[in-house]
Amino acid sequence: MTSRTQQLVDTLTARIQEGVIRPGERLPTESDLVETYGVSRTVVREAIARLKAAGLIETQHGRGSFVLARPSTTGFDPAPARTRQEVLDLLDFRMGVEVEAAGLAAARRSEAGLTGLREALESFESAAGHPSAAVNADYLFHLRIALVTGNRYFADLLASLGPSMIIMPRERLRPDRPDFARIVAEHDHIYAAIRRQDAEGARAAVRVHLSNSRARLLQDEDPRA
Repeated sequence: MTSRTQQLVDTLTARIQEGVIRPGERLPTESDLVETYGVSRTVVREAIARLKAAGLIETQHGRGSFVLARPSTTGFDPAPARTRQEVLDLLDFRMGVEVEAAGLAAARRSEAGLTGLREALESFESAAGHPSAAVNADYLFHLRIALVTGNRYFADLLASLGPSMIIMPRERLRPDRPDFARIVAEHDHIYAAIRRQDAEGARAAVRVHLSNSRARLLQDEDPRA
């Protein structure tokens, strides 16, 4: 079982990776973290120490803890996929990365991580008919799976891709289209496998989801439309 300290580390790391707390901004105070997350001061202090050790924050005496700007640790800075073949190549690349990430997420997930995944799922469902919001929520769901692995390289890699890795024809995001409901169901299957700590089931669910994404794109004359 994941400790309360690690759950808090996972939660704060996710907020930093997702840009909720930006470089240069101060973390909530120790008292605020205790109240918000219902943990002891000892847990908060240990979590802060781990974030410092990971190079995510620095503590300034008398001022608090601040998020550090993090250069890309992967050295990976891909150009956006523009042609049909590049879009399909991107999906192949994601398959290679995200299938294993889902398996690790299932094995290592915390309650805080599950909460973040559930929130991203709900954001996607509520974004039906709003393409930009749907793409951002879809990306957030996949990024949070990477964060739940506890392996920063998965998270860094998906962060370097950004929301542009979600290639989804806008017509398919209408709530009256069956494709949207299918995508919601595929996300739900991924979440369910991670929740029950079924690593092989999570890998299979992501593989099915990305294979279906590829098939949906091939049905469209222009996958970037």
